[in-house]
Amino acid sequence: MSETQTTKGILDIDKIRSHFPVLHQQVNGKPLVYFDNAATSQKPKVVIETINDYYEGYNANIHRGIHTLAEKATKAFEESRKTIKSFINANETEEIIFTKGTTEGINLVASSYGRKNLSEGDEIIISGLEHHSNIVPWQIVAEEKGATIKVIPVLADGTLDMEAYKSLLTDKTKIVAVNHASNSLGTINPVKEIIDAAHGVGAKVLIDGAQAAAHLPIDVQALDCDFYAISAHKVYGPTGTGALYGKRTLLEAMPPYQGGGEMIKHVSFEKTTYNDIPYKFEAGTPNIGDVIGFQKAIEFVNEVGKASMAAYESELLNYATEKVAKIQDMQLIGTAKKKVSVLSFVIEGIHPFDIGQMLDARGVAVRTGHHCTEPLMDRFGIEGTVRASFAVYNTKEEIDSMVDGLNRIVRFMK
Repeated sequence: MSETQTTKGILDIDKIRSHFPVLHQQVNGKPLVYFDNAATSQKPKVVIETINDYYEGYNANIHRGIHTLAEKATKAFEESRKTIKSFINANETEEIIFTKGTTEGINLVASSYGRKNLSEGDEIIISGLEHHSNIVPWQIVAEEKGATIKVIPVLADGTLDMEAYKSLLTDKTKIVAVNHASNSLGTINPVKEIIDAAHGVGAKVLIDGAQAAAHLPIDVQALDCDFYAISAHKVYGPTGTGALYGKRTLLEAMPPYQGGGEMIKHVSFEKTTYNDIPYKFEAGTPNIGDVIGFQKAIEFVNEVGKASMAAYESELLNYATEKVAKIQDMQLIGTAKKKVSVLSFVIEGIHPFDIGQMLDARGVAVRTGHHCTEPLMDRFGIEGTVRASFAVYNTKEEIDSMVDGLNRIVRFMK
């Protein structure tokens, strides 16, 4: 039994919270309530200590050195690759490429696979739920290659119009790029159905897993996706690192994303030959300490149990949705039946930024704005939303504090 569970298998939230030093503070004289987890989750002590241990105990560059510190750092770095391979059930460790995060993973695929395989008149399909990171890279490569971008419409409840999606697929469709779960609305997309339909016309599929990684089971082999990108900092890990999964056959055929050290086999002024995967895509000295910390974050999730975490977070989301819906002039944005723990809303007559500032005065941290999904906000005819996003260390009492604050704001502003 995990130390974070009781004898009945119920999560011990107090025990879980004890792992997160940042939670135990006051903001503006009030206990911190951290509801900005969709932007970045907090880090358990084991992650912080592991990174510190690397810099204090065996800081060295990896793969190239034969001395003791270099070998220890290399071993820890590659153990993290193995852990991520298991976390998403990739077929082999060579299919895991370390990146700066989901954004770089998407850019890598757009730049390397896209530039090589797209031609004038080809089509790329994305969805109306996408983060800018899964829009702009495709716009750049589409403009360069003369390809066309098509967009899956979003229905009133924040789900994708799957009939429209299937009608968009043609023999010109080469790439489909969608998120597993929406960062703005929490909507969980039917990615397996999306992938199967895309493969039916010969298209390759990239899944943006940034919001899914901490909440949903991920099995890239069962999904049969071609690429899957995640960020460490959304999964209780450090910022500035992440991973891209790609099928071996695709990665081997793709040109390098960047040039430099590590990604080469031999260099001469006449010709350079490139390294094997995954190193072909890992030019230069990587973010070694944070990659090692990433492993500990995944181990923390595995120890608590992702299924148990998801069940508890769903309970929090349902509780918050019910409470918030009763607030005067409240409009929930995104009411899909299947969601990760994201609650997005607006209150008529009060700007989201003002709500965010006034909640912060009460120690409640939420995100306000368009959440890097401007086209989605345009779809709903709004500037932005207030977004409260929950993690396993949050509580119903914290939700009550936010709801009390919202009610006070409405009374004050109305």
